[in-house]
This record gives sequence, structure tokens and C-alpha cells, in this order.
Amino acid sequence: MSALFITFEGGEGSGKSTQIRRLAARLQDRGRDLLITREPGGTPEAEAVRTLLVSGDVARWTPKSEALLNYAAREQHLEQVILPALASGRTVLCDRFMDSTRAYQGYAGGCDMGFIDALERGIVGPTRPNLTLVFDLDPAIGLARAKSRGDAIAEDRYERKGLAFHQKLREGFLDILRREPKRCRLVDASQDIEAVAEDVWSIVEGAL
Repeated sequence: MSALFITFEGGEGSGKSTQIRRLAARLQDRGRDLLITREPGGTPEAEAVRTLLVSGDVARWTPKSEALLNYAAREQHLEQVILPALASGRTVLCDRFMDSTRAYQGYAGGCDMGFIDALERGIVGPTRPNLTLVFDLDPAIGLARAKSRGDAIAEDRYERKGLAFHQKLREGFLDILRREPKRCRLVDASQDIEAVAEDVWSIVEGAL
């Protein structure tokens, strides 16, 4: 089986992590060798950067600083984890990737898109996902879901940025989807878990 790079994108509380686990189980049942990972994170160094980004005061970083931190972590993640996995023929499922930087720091944060483009070209290069699932959900619902997750309190820096930020974030993800319809597919995350899982499987099965 050929390697496949699938990324999961969307706002806070959209259910990406749950759906990655469900998709992984179905793919493993069909004989796929999988790697499940996340961003920022995926290596010890990148996880340390994650802590800097997702905790602490809301205003501790400028959007440009956040973009640089994300790409420092992404470089480590790509070189040490993602590229070796793809080279060995494994399917990689990644919770967030380059589109999150574009949406969070660019569309919602106001970082110059040309700056983000340059980082993407220099670090991601040709290693773009084969398929990106964009989980779309009303930000008010997503934030309420995220607040109900007691184990994520320490990682709530972005959740505390306010509803207006998250509305821009949603618009950003939808614009990315419109610009790259061949790579990106919409998932209605307002449905129940089972319905979302079936939608995800239908999209992925078509890409296999």
C-alpha cells in the first residue's frame, strides 16, 4: 500500500481527535500501517514548543512569533517523524498541520500571509497532505464543547481569545477549503459522532 498523508483541521471543539482515533481503527482493520501524530507536537522538542503556544497569557506572543514557533516545531516534526514514516510507506494521520498556521496566525491573527507562504514553501515544500479534512462547526458550539473537556484546561490559551477570533478562524478554514477543493474536504462537525465518522470514512475511502 502506498503512503498517504491525511491531516485533520478545524476550530476548537470540532471533534478532530475523536475522529482520528475512529478512522485509525478502520484503516488498521484494512491492513494499513499507521502513524497518528499532532501539531504542534510529535517530537519531544515540538511538544515543548506546543506548551509555549497553547498555555499562558493570551497576549504572550505576536501572531508572527506564533507562526515562527509553529514552523520551528513543524520542521522537527517533519524531519524526525512524518517524512521517515511516509518514506517507509506508512499512512500518517496528523491532528493539525500547515493549514492551522494559515488559519490561526494568518486569517484570525492577522499575520502577513506572504510571511506564512514563505515559511510554508521553505519547510513544508512538496510534503503537502494528500487529503485534508476540514471539520466545520459554529464557533460558539465548539468553544462550549472545548470548555467541557476538563483535561484540556492547561491548553486553553486559544480558547480564551474570544468568539470574534474564532469566527475569523472558521472563515479562514472555509476559505482554505474553497481555494484547494481537490485536497480539502468539508466535514459537518455539528452532527453526532457516528454520523461524522461515516462522513469521514466515505471521504477517505474514496481517496484510498
